[in-house]
Amino acid sequence: MRKVVVSEFVSLDGMMEDPSWESPFRGEEQVKFKFDELVAADALLLGRTTYEGFAAAWPDMMNCYPEHVASTTLQEPLGWNNSTLIKGEIPEDVSRLKQQEGKDILVLGSAQLVRTLMRHGLVDELRLMVFPIIVGKGKHLFEEGKDGRILELVDSKTFGTGVVSLAYRLEGSWTGSAGPS
Repeated sequence: MRKVVVSEFVSLDGMMEDPSWESPFRGEEQVKFKFDELVAADALLLGRTTYEGFAAAWPDMMNCYPEHVASTTLQEPLGWNNSTLIKGEIPEDVSRLKQQEGKDILVLGSAQLVRTLMRHGLVDELRLMVFPIIVGKGKHLFEEGKDGRILELVDSKTFGTGVVSLAYRLEGSWTGSAGPS
């Protein structure tokens, strides 16, 4: 079974919206790290907003990857090569994608989609590139409220720029105030 891997840029205070704040911390080793992440995948799963941004910024890049776009508002793909819409039930459609043969399915950005995938237990690995900056406002990666999700650290790397990459396997969730049982 394929893995759904969520890869996000986040500030130290957990913001992920418009990560233009990451540019002062960009380094060659991080670029190689992100390239290797793409090589380990053979499909992208994106929300509408991220898809539109990527299609506009890189119309000739990542064309070898099928892009699966979760959207209730798009009527058809924007012409970015290999794009298909997921218009039905996202959890069911993503479950079917995971059952297909292939490499990782990589999710980039796409906060609302990530939250949906996490609510339905469809994220296998969460990779966070944490930037040493406090943004103060913006879109949080995680929804507010009690979750209690247990994460197992499976990899970490510190880059010369001070950025830290953390990879977690999701172990499920628990409810209640006493902690996991």
